Amino acid sequence: MVEIWALTFPAAGRGVSSALAAEKQGWDGIYIADSQNLTSDVYVTLTAAALETHRIRLGTGVTNPVTRHAAVTASAIASVNDVSAGRAVLGIGRGDSAVAHVGQAMASVARFERYIRDVQAYLAGEVVSIGEFASRIQWIDPIPGGKPLVDAAVTGPRAIAAAARSADRVSLTLGASPSRIRWGIEVARRAREEAGLDPDGLQIGAYVNCVAHPDRAAGKNLIRGSMGTLIRFSGMHPANATHLSGRQAAQLAELSRIYSVNQHAMRSATHSAALDDELIDDLAIVGSSEYCLERLAELVQEGLRSLVVAGHSRDADPAILEETSQRFAEEVLPHLRSLNPS
Repeated sequence: MVEIWALTFPAAGRGVSSALAAEKQGWDGIYIADSQNLTSDVYVTLTAAALETHRIRLGTGVTNPVTRHAAVTASAIASVNDVSAGRAVLGIGRGDSAVAHVGQAMASVARFERYIRDVQAYLAGEVVSIGEFASRIQWIDPIPGGKPLVDAAVTGPRAIAAAARSADRVSLTLGASPSRIRWGIEVARRAREEAGLDPDGLQIGAYVNCVAHPDRAAGKNLIRGSMGTLIRFSGMHPANATHLSGRQAAQLAELSRIYSVNQHAMRSATHSAALDDELIDDLAIVGSSEYCLERLAELVQEGLRSLVVAGHSRDADPAILEETSQRFAEEVLPHLRSLNPS
């Protein structure tokens, strides 16, 4: 069975209502953005959501290695896991708006992998060496509710390989092209094998920009902000552009160059002009519920075990967001969840 998660960038005060709505609609989980300068604290929001929900899984979508020490991150997500009776997931990437708004750069791949390993060790109740100092989270022995799954969101080949060696799940941010997803899976499995690890012991999922809407033009307008946020990483380095056409690679490189973190995830952003209709058709999924199901099923058949659906922009009308989320939950999600990955 495939897990289907919703990704949201809620306005302050709307995180709990978003989680409640997602649980009512039948989503398996909800990821809430971690960007301290743009919205309220993710761990406070997740804790509040845990107290109001009963079934849905709750995660950071995504945190990073820069703004919090590994011990702080591990203790925070373990606390959410305790309060939620084992429903927490730590989503982590190299850093985006959260680090940019404090004048920092995203973590290097080496720092990213080392951080994940440290978080994993803390969550396992193990000692982490900080220089000559032995650091351990003493209250985790074991974690109430069990160890949270660590899910790394990655784009480039080096980051995919690092995540495959250190995380519990790799979530590819490569768009909605089956060939790109296939390539990402191959990179992850090869990295596991080269590290002497079982490639079948790794879960692999993907973040996908998708809106089910009968009016494709309206759907494309809804998705521009979230699509720009996810897909621009493919334009940051030539190695990230595998299986992209020259036109696509050039557009994404331009998007990366002009991207404004002050308009992060917003459809009204000036950089959204770099996302023309053809690029959206190539790298996102927008259309009728039947069309969305067909395209997403193609990705699942590549071997994905989870999908994180990014279906709206940060400045979307909450009423329209609820409408499109409900449509997806009723007309796409039940059929998609029943698919068996290859």
